Amino acid sequence: MSIFSRSNTQTAAATGTAVSPEPAALTGDYTIDPAHSTIGFVARHAMVTNVKGSFQDFTGTLHLDGTDPSQSTASLDVVMDSIDTGNADRDGHLKSADFFKADEFPAMTFRSTKAEALGGDDYRITGDLTILGTTRPLVIDLEFNGAAKDPFGNERVGFEGKAEILRSEWGLTWNAALETGGVLVSDKIKLNFDISAIRNA
Repeated sequence: MSIFSRSNTQTAAATGTAVSPEPAALTGDYTIDPAHSTIGFVARHAMVTNVKGSFQDFTGTLHLDGTDPSQSTASLDVVMDSIDTGNADRDGHLKSADFFKADEFPAMTFRSTKAEALGGDDYRITGDLTILGTTRPLVIDLEFNGAAKDPFGNERVGFEGKAEILRSEWGLTWNAALETGGVLVSDKIKLNFDISAIRNA
């Protein structure tokens, strides 16, 4: 089932008043709603467990093209000082010169360069991710969650996304060796996105 072929009945049952599934109805510019969105990550710690975190302060925009999804775009700006892993000491270390150097590099950014429809509700967006002043490509796989009008009259669309990076490719190389072998923090980081965006007036 594609992004533009959900029936009114299905969307209404799941989310309330449905937005028309016609492509022309969803084409437009949207602003990400940070109060109902999550930009998160997962890192392996000490080789035995996962530490999850998120960023609390971010802004972003989407342009959806229902006629030609390849013309859709996305932009995201994340405030690095807003990192939250549930532990103040760990958050402070992540903001420090060992990791994000938040004073020198206050933002992480993503700018899309390509969008693809993979079939059904699945999409892929490729773009430039910049961390610590280093820009490298990032591929995000997305699932379209639906479109609806909320009780306040806002027209919303929702997406879930996931990606993986090697943090060392962006200069995030700090680590500590474990006596039993291995390292304290994994190089591979899993990124997850839960996005609710509101159509611009």
